[in-house]
Amino acid sequence: MRTEGGGSAFAGVSIRSIGSRVYDCPTQGAGTVQSGVTERPIRPPRADPRDIAELKHLKTSQPELAAGVDMQLALVEMQRRVQGRVPLPWIQIDADWAAAQQRAARPLVRFRDIPLEWSDFRLTFRQTADILQRFDALDRPDYDAIVAMGREGNTLEPVVTRWYDVSSGVDGPDTGARVPPGAPVSLEHVLVLALRPFLARCAEALSQRVDLSSWTHGHCPYCGWEADFAVIMPSADRRLICGRCTGQWAFAPFTCPFCANDDRARVTSFATRDGRYRVYACDVCRRYLKAYDGRNATRPVMVAVDSIATLPLDAAAIQRGYVG
Repeated sequence: MRTEGGGSAFAGVSIRSIGSRVYDCPTQGAGTVQSGVTERPIRPPRADPRDIAELKHLKTSQPELAAGVDMQLALVEMQRRVQGRVPLPWIQIDADWAAAQQRAARPLVRFRDIPLEWSDFRLTFRQTADILQRFDALDRPDYDAIVAMGREGNTLEPVVTRWYDVSSGVDGPDTGARVPPGAPVSLEHVLVLALRPFLARCAEALSQRVDLSSWTHGHCPYCGWEADFAVIMPSADRRLICGRCTGQWAFAPFTCPFCANDDRARVTSFATRDGRYRVYACDVCRRYLKAYDGRNATRPVMVAVDSIATLPLDAAAIQRGYVG
């Protein structure tokens, strides 16, 4: 979902904006004795995770995206550290309730299901704001207000709870305000990114246990958020990817996930020259969605990478009058 003021919640950027001593002397191999000192072999550096390596390669191959890459690297590394500490939740869902939720187009993850430890979340919340502000993706007044919210006792807890309950729609539609009056416009953006490591564990747990074959809606079956990216599978089927919990679900290839327009003649599609990425733009609601075309790809979709690599497509879509 795109937050107020533009920019992708998934990317986290807007298109405006990333004791033994070792002696240095020749040896005949590891363990050679030099002047009575046995050198220990130097361990090779640990290989980067695939998405980190791809982001670094993207920065080299497309230096104009360096700022976006740098910020994404900071966000991904922070979120990975947090998610590594989050336990996989054992979400108890009654089968009849789950079926009723799907029939009513309501998602499955209730706020109490999220494995949220508040001290961890407050730290993640502040670190997210720090990263966004460092890369000029968060105005200083908004940053000061958001960080203060994360430090003032239990101020943050009811804000996060209310925001999730209203924005998820688990309990049905709620027309109330999602954030408190006077809150910074960028608060929702920070909340999406800060909650992602925790919600992603929920989607991971449920994806192995819940049959979503009957889910035909454009919003996420796990947390209710909008799709922020898509992937075209080798079979030519399309899967949408949630911008908040990273969950995936099947969706009709040429139906707009935002307004359900299924008139193919009113869906504009254009792609990059190499065919790796594509945009689906709806001529009814004027929204667009980017996609990774996996039909001839050499790797799976990596949203952390692909959302940055496609920033030029955001610019092209906006120039044509579409909105993210």
